[in-house]
Amino acid sequence: MLGPMSSTRDLSALQDLPGTRRLLQSLAVLDAVMSPQWESRYYMFDGAWGDGERSASMRDGCGDQWNAILCPQGMALVGLAHEAPGYVCGQPHPGIFAELPEVFHENLLHEPAFETSDATFCIWRLLEDDRWHAGRDLAGEDGSEDLLTILDGKPQDYVAYAAEYFELELALADVEAVYAHRVLTSDLVARLNPEADFAEAEAEVEAIGYPRAQAGRSTSSV
Repeated sequence: MLGPMSSTRDLSALQDLPGTRRLLQSLAVLDAVMSPQWESRYYMFDGAWGDGERSASMRDGCGDQWNAILCPQGMALVGLAHEAPGYVCGQPHPGIFAELPEVFHENLLHEPAFETSDATFCIWRLLEDDRWHAGRDLAGEDGSEDLLTILDGKPQDYVAYAAEYFELELALADVEAVYAHRVLTSDLVARLNPEADFAEAEAEVEAIGYPRAQAGRSTSSV
């Protein structure tokens, strides 16, 4: 039986902060291998967004998206499901950001790159928190389940996404290897996408902060 899928109504399936950070990096690495052209990717991760900060994003090319900021105090993510009931362009429901901790105001809420004027939900977790918190459109569904379920950390979800979006059947074990942050080898890259360039993939890995091979050993920022 399938367990609950994450949404602002139930965030219990989400991992803790280190686990979520690792997952966001893994999603970005997989998309970088699957789609060398960054414009065609859903998932991105910037390991050097700002002073002590990292960022992650998802864009599906059809109007739905989320942006996340990862900082020493925790993590926050704002999402837009443009077909959610009650969504009005440029007028997010007041409940979405009403309880967002102040530490995320400058680097997320008021950050122009994150387009928070268009949003249907927001989630966050401070370093000292024992769970995730959410703000959402209290008037109805906010579309968060469709956009957050990938963050439950189940490799089979990425396999299903890749089959639909890239029209490629990935081996679950290969996706599991990336989710486990194993060093990206040329063999693994070739199995994921025979047309991918390993040197380009390595450059992406370094920018993302994912473990990489270096002088016979692996390095990781996690």
